This record gives sequence, structure tokens and C-alpha cells, in this order.
Amino acid sequence: MPVLLWIVIFTLLGGALSALSASLFLISSEGTRARVLPHLVSFATGALLGAALLGLLPHAIENAGAVNTHRIGMTLLAGLLIFFVLEKMVLWRHCHQEVCEGHLPHDEHRDAASASLILIGDGFHNLLDGVLIAAAFMTDVHLGIVTAVAVFAHEIPQEVGDLAILLHGGMSRKRAVALNLFTSITSVIGGVVAYFALAQIQALLPYAIALAASSFLYIAVADLIPGLHRRVDAGSGVKQFVFIALGVAVIYISHGMAH
Repeated sequence: MPVLLWIVIFTLLGGALSALSASLFLISSEGTRARVLPHLVSFATGALLGAALLGLLPHAIENAGAVNTHRIGMTLLAGLLIFFVLEKMVLWRHCHQEVCEGHLPHDEHRDAASASLILIGDGFHNLLDGVLIAAAFMTDVHLGIVTAVAVFAHEIPQEVGDLAILLHGGMSRKRAVALNLFTSITSVIGGVVAYFALAQIQALLPYAIALAASSFLYIAVADLIPGLHRRVDAGSGVKQFVFIALGVAVIYISHGMAH
């Protein structure tokens, strides 16, 4: 199957499924969400770390060649700084809990302007996800699948948070779900554009993979893990560790089976 078709299928499937899964999750009882969401976040943390360190970064170094390892490291560092700036500009929305500092139901998060900002940020985020998935598939189809799985894992809790903000902003459930689904499938656009752009400049592919790794590391370390530390009891810590390890294991096994 052509690489472009792989990219379209997985970006479309991942975007649609994550948005629809979040929609179903949001209509469940508050007690169910409170029990399940922390485990999803822990699993997503492990999946992102595993995909970045066990899949993306080794492939980037291998494809760039040993002489360019330093450049891959610089790209990784630059990526972390870029995502830090984007998040500061509120274009990178990654709060994975329904109630957190960025998602408190204050007045400024209830109006239409706030809801629009969330949609713009989510659309930008999903465009970039499409670019990262495309770069992975162009390197290796199996790496692309692993990357898509990691993206899907962290999208569900994020989409739940975004839907909560849209509803707090006064949108109806039907409109919030429809707009959230629309922004989720913008990843297809990012994937297709990246495919044709990177096809023209193959030498940039390893650095695009390193950028994908920096994205996953930033989300896991700067966003998800601090949220997990808000629960300080021993029982929660053990459960978090188990689900993080499970996320890493899923990526490790799927990557190993692919090779």
C-alpha cells in the first residue's frame, strides 16, 4: 500500500476515533470519568515516552548517520524550546484534566472567544500531529503505526478537556462534538502537506522525526507528569507507575513485533 495512503488512513482514523471516543467518555457519569481519566493520562505518558525514546529518536539517529548525531540532539533541544513557546502563546492546548488551572470555569472560559481559541489551538495541534505521523510513515511504515498509536493515546484525554471547555463556553453538546471532530481531522491536512514537502527534501526527514520525538517528550514531561504529581498518595503513585509502564510496554511490543 502506498505510503501516502497509510498516512491518510491513520491520520483520519486517529483524529476521528479520538474525538468520538472523547465524546462518548464525556457523556459518561462524573464518577466514571474521575476513575478512568487519570489512568488514561498515565497510559498516554508511557506511550509518548516509549514512542519518543524507543522508536522515533533511534530511527532519527540511524537515518541521519553517526556524523550527524549532534545535529539530531540540537533538533531535539530546539523542538522542546519551540513547543514551550507555542504553549506559552496558548496555541498549544494540552491540559488533560477537566478541571485544572487552564480549564477552570471562570468567565473568560465561558464566552465564545475562549471557545474559538480552543478550537484554533486544537486545529493547529492536530495539523502538527499529522506532520509528525507523516514523517514517521515516510521513515518506516511500522514506525508510523507506533507513532499514530502514541498520538491516539494522548489525544483522548486532551479531547475530553477541550470538549469540557466548549461546553463551559455555552455550546450545545451537538455543536461542540461536531466542531471538535472537525478540528481533529485537520491532522489529515498536515499529513498530506508534510508528505509532499518532505518527499522533495528527503535529507530533512531524520530531523522531522527528531522534532516528533521532542513533541512527545515535551507533552509527557512538561504537561502530563506534573499533573500526575498532584496525586501524592501511595496508592495513586503505584497505579500511575503501572499504567505508565503499560504504555511503554505496548509501544515496545508493537515496535518489536513490527521488526
